[in-house]
Order: sequence, then structure tokens, then C-alpha cells
Amino acid sequence: MSSNDNWREKLTPEEYQVTRQQGTERPFSGALLYEQRSGDYLCKCCSAPLFRSDAKFDAGCGWPSFFQQATDNVLYREDRSHNMVRTEIVCKQCEAHLGHVFDDGPLPTGQRYCVNSLSLSFQPDKK
Repeated sequence: MSSNDNWREKLTPEEYQVTRQQGTERPFSGALLYEQRSGDYLCKCCSAPLFRSDAKFDAGCGWPSFFQQATDNVLYREDRSHNMVRTEIVCKQCEAHLGHVFDDGPLPTGQRYCVNSLSLSFQPDKK
């Protein structure tokens, strides 16, 4: 069985399209956009920790946004699709597409990691 077949078995069709085929969910449609609990945002595919809730902010763009990653589990790649030059972010562990990072975020980093909800799972902090 190919790795693509393994991912197709593990993920929903929508999750597969976003994480394995560099897709994008519709803005304001993601389940984690309005998540406000304290916790960790993990890679949907391999559960690597990516972002913490205390770095999340409302960018008004329609996707969960973070001003910094929680670990070094995010890789950066040049993306020249759609007649634009952007920086794609992917999971370092499994290369799942997460979204893009932009230099228009808040202090202290000035970065906005714009992430598809479909590429994340959320693990609330234990009380």
C-alpha cells in the first residue's frame, strides 16, 4: 500500500485534499477558527505539536492565526502557485501542508501563521 493510500484511509477527503494536496479550506469554515480554550494545536496527520493557544490571535482573515510556532516542527517552502510568491508552511515530521506564513502579524514576532483548521487537531490543557 502506498503512503498516499495510508493517508487516504486515515484522513477525511477534505483533510486529505488540504494536507496532502496543498488545498485550502473556505475562509470562516474551519472548526478551530473560534476555539478559545487553552491547549496545543497538533498536526492532523502525525500529531506533532505545532502551535500553542497563547500564540493564537484573531487576524480576521478566516483561518486560525498564530504569531509563532510552539516548536521547531514547522518547515518553510517557497510557494509560487496562483501567480503569487508566498511562504508555505508544512509539518516537519510528515510534510503535511498547514497553510502560509506572512509578515503582517502582531508583535513580538510580526508573523502571521495562517493555518487551515483541517490540518490541525486540538488538545486542550488538562485541568
